[in-house]
Amino acid sequence: MNRIFKKTYLLVSGLAASFVAQTALAQDKMPSYPLITHNTYFSIWSNTDKLNESTTKHWTGKDQSLLGLIKVDGNYYRFMGASAVNYKTILAATDEKSYNSQYLAETAPAEGWEKPGFNDQAWKSSAAPFGDERAGKGTEWRGKDIWVRRKFNIAELPKGRLMLKIYHDDEAEVYLNGQQIAAEGGANGDFETVALPASAKSNLKAGENVLAIHCKNTGGGSFIDAGLVEEMLSKDDEAVKLAEQTSVKVTATQTVYNFKAGEVNLKLTFTSPLVMGDLKLLTTPVSYITYQLKSTDGKAHDVQIYQGVSSNLAVNTPSQEVTASKYSQNGLKLLKAGTVEQPVLQKKGDNLRIDWGYVYVASSTAGAKQYITPEGDAVSSFLGAQKGEATVTGKQFMLSTVLPFGKVTATPASKFISVGYDDIYAIQYFKTNLRPWWRNTPDATIEGVLSDATKAYAKVMDTCVKTDAKIWADAVKAGGEKYAKLCVMAYRQSIAAHQLVKSPEGELLFLSKENFSNGSINTVDITYPSAPMYLLYNPDLLKGMMNGIFYFSESGKWNKPYSSHDLGTYPLANGQTYGEDMPVEESGNMIILNAALAKVEGYANYAKKHWKTLTIWTEYLAKSGFDPGSQLCTDDFAGHLAHNANLSVKAIVAIDAYGELAGMLGDAATAKKYKAMAKDMAKKWEDKANAGDHYGLVFDSKDTWSQKYNMVWDKVLGLKLFPQKVYDTELKYYLAHQKEFGLPLDSRKTYTKSDWILWTASMADNRADFNALVAPVYKFATETSSRVPLSDWHETTNGKMVGFQARSVIGGYYMKTLRDKLAGNKP
Repeated sequence: MNRIFKKTYLLVSGLAASFVAQTALAQDKMPSYPLITHNTYFSIWSNTDKLNESTTKHWTGKDQSLLGLIKVDGNYYRFMGASAVNYKTILAATDEKSYNSQYLAETAPAEGWEKPGFNDQAWKSSAAPFGDERAGKGTEWRGKDIWVRRKFNIAELPKGRLMLKIYHDDEAEVYLNGQQIAAEGGANGDFETVALPASAKSNLKAGENVLAIHCKNTGGGSFIDAGLVEEMLSKDDEAVKLAEQTSVKVTATQTVYNFKAGEVNLKLTFTSPLVMGDLKLLTTPVSYITYQLKSTDGKAHDVQIYQGVSSNLAVNTPSQEVTASKYSQNGLKLLKAGTVEQPVLQKKGDNLRIDWGYVYVASSTAGAKQYITPEGDAVSSFLGAQKGEATVTGKQFMLSTVLPFGKVTATPASKFISVGYDDIYAIQYFKTNLRPWWRNTPDATIEGVLSDATKAYAKVMDTCVKTDAKIWADAVKAGGEKYAKLCVMAYRQSIAAHQLVKSPEGELLFLSKENFSNGSINTVDITYPSAPMYLLYNPDLLKGMMNGIFYFSESGKWNKPYSSHDLGTYPLANGQTYGEDMPVEESGNMIILNAALAKVEGYANYAKKHWKTLTIWTEYLAKSGFDPGSQLCTDDFAGHLAHNANLSVKAIVAIDAYGELAGMLGDAATAKKYKAMAKDMAKKWEDKANAGDHYGLVFDSKDTWSQKYNMVWDKVLGLKLFPQKVYDTELKYYLAHQKEFGLPLDSRKTYTKSDWILWTASMADNRADFNALVAPVYKFATETSSRVPLSDWHETTNGKMVGFQARSVIGGYYMKTLRDKLAGNKP
């Protein structure tokens, strides 16, 4: 535990319980609600405001069902998730069965190509799917356009709703017997089931049919495959009512729902104990689900709780075969599931889920029953008191636990289960497979971890309450309640986009994944915006974000005079895989973060360890940083930009920060040299960027503007590089150019990055300006129609996400708290 965290944490611990009771420290509305959040693979969310309105999902959007039912005096209610929907295949896609289709690439076909009677004899016939390397044994297609015609026969028409099952990259127009039934934009990255209008079903006929598709590749990868399925609804739902959700509250480590089921109230608490000051607790891969019940009418009621956990938590795709079993150990009843294949660390990329290791469900409740059933039979198994199976192999099972509460009265009764994941190996680091952090303990087993977590339940819950209180109090003091609620939203999401392991050299590695971006591992310009939260609550984790980047350079594996962008593609950290370097961006990031770390800790030992590397990077910035050429910066989605004024600010601040570090290490001459260089650059910057009532996006341009969010470090580190008039001018301009859902990133587009807005707001020296910039971000976070784990890239005119979700960068929301903390903690 770092010394700053320890000191402040202990101060709050004695007051935490009363503080929680007296303060509205919870967030009531979020685009997606965290339920189980540990790392990028073990991460489950609810994307609806009511927990029983939808199936719970992995952050990528794929179903990972948690199903909760309560039986009260013979009546059944569903409080969590949605009943599994079964699909009957009408026309198989290649994830189920191989097939051939007629196709035509690049040259547009004749009119009527989509109709049943069209003559396609001149078209080629080949194996599906069609696309890039993802097509596998299918047909290679890397062009701009492809047209596919697939004939099929059916004996009888479907009775349920007709659904399109499609995997497209990019745009796809789909026709059934000549009539357009779907138009899918962009790329979806995997098979998804799309509900079709009733008119589509009427196009089907007994006998021969034609599914026709036009796919347009707008850039990057290319892929198309599709089929048709019938939705099969369960009759069991008719016997199950919906429990009435009366509230939801989210704190840093917990999400709490309240329900009414007949004459019984249910308080449901999800706890992922991500306490940054305690690495053992932080890295324990176990979440608790707690059920607290009490009668509302003064009478006693017979109650049982059913909790289902899908085996889909342990697969990448539902078509993968799994094995599941139940057993007892260490006084626990256990359920376990994982793929038969167990392809440990065999897949890399963004839109992937783990398909190795095992998910576990543990209960120590006397009389609890556990069994395994097909996911589609989960509800009926509880309604019919079926026992299910003890060991099974197949696809899509539900790990079922029934908790008996007996007679529930007005006195609250509470029980819990634990859900854990053993990924066996977590990361490959320069060709060495590394185990998750918790396995560093000799003879550690997941059963032992689950047993310890069960025994420590009360203590852990108390620690989480105190942690929640501290984080809330810090944020409210720094920026008020709306700001604090944004910080609460950021906490678990940011941590759970990382994995903690120990390097072969014994160093801590806290490795991020660029979720829903490009899947890079340990990206420097992901670490940079994420850093404020970790600087506040455990700087060692920030070191863990930088250790691998330093090793990459200092081992000679990366020999360029500036920092790398990343260490690979998650979960394989074998060297940079991003296609283009960001020399000024990443070097500036690393130097600034080393200075921030030194200011937080009060000494520069970490920078001293890497001084040679920091010096090489600073020399690069001294030569190329002031007026950057056509380089990418962290906002690379906006494209290349020469003479980027904000990127120049980063270089200037980094050079001065290097001087600060030199001074802390007793090298007065080096400190004087680089601080003088930075101050001279800052003066030149002011002249070249000056556009009258603001400062330009690029040098010598009066008709452009941008957020100068990099300048916040001048305030945070107390460098005094830029005069106050620069801040006053910029902030006045920003406040006049806000949209309904935030301040645009720059003058090129109306989209924005919410983490950068929070940095820009943190440059303000008065609360009114800060609040004015934060309020639209809060409006976005609570009103957006994009129901995914919080996106950091959204449109300011309508509040919709543009891209990115579930990323760690929103740890940057804590910048104002960090600035205030360091203002009173000068080394």
